[in-house]
Amino acid sequence: MKKISCSFILMMALFSFINAQTSDKFGGKEVSFETADNILVTGDLYALKDKSAPLILLFHQAGYSRGEYRSIAPQLNKLGFQCLAIDQRSGNKVNDVINKTKIEAKKQDKRTKYPDAFPDLEAALKYASEQLDQKKVIIWGSSYSSSLVFILASKYPEKVQAILSFSPGEYFSFEDQKIEDFSKKVSCPVFITSARLEKSSWKNIYENVSSEKAFYLPEKKGFHGSKALWPEKEGNKGYWNAVKKYLTQFKK
Repeated sequence: MKKISCSFILMMALFSFINAQTSDKFGGKEVSFETADNILVTGDLYALKDKSAPLILLFHQAGYSRGEYRSIAPQLNKLGFQCLAIDQRSGNKVNDVINKTKIEAKKQDKRTKYPDAFPDLEAALKYASEQLDQKKVIIWGSSYSSSLVFILASKYPEKVQAILSFSPGEYFSFEDQKIEDFSKKVSCPVFITSARLEKSSWKNIYENVSSEKAFYLPEKKGFHGSKALWPEKEGNKGYWNAVKKYLTQFKK
């Protein structure tokens, strides 16, 4: 009987260890919070022991989910940054991670176009401030959300420390304004990157930024959005070197 009990205990310990390893490798701690229009937003919090470490809010591209950052967030942890990757209501699935916020929005018959996701970004910023006690955060967007971050920073300048924008463009209008109109109002440092041929899509957005700014373009074709940093994407090291250089100024 003792042998069976010991074996069972060892088996459960091994199972817990495997689960812990999987969680550490592929995802953060799942969290949730509500938007102003009562949608439940799901996110993965990649925290560090040092809770005072800077926090990056990670927003995904069209048709995706928080799964876009499964390989990216752990690398940002290694650089000394905490991360919160969220599902926005405009999206679907990537890297085997289903967009739960989209499901919640559909249950309530909410619109799920690109600009409709803005309350999700606002809620993430509020969560970071009120629940995680982060006074200033870095906001990071990919594709359509990389345009939304300019709106977010323009509306909450006191809460946003910096922007990283992967492949922004004039994908939509917001409050009858272009994204370049919002970029004029941004007061924090800005970093933009994209595929090489996408520069014309964000040229005016970048030029209208009056605060400190920088950009990176790959030598070869490159990729659209944050997936340019995925380990299987050619040229990801170039993107990573540019991101690391930019983020250095915000480390403690």
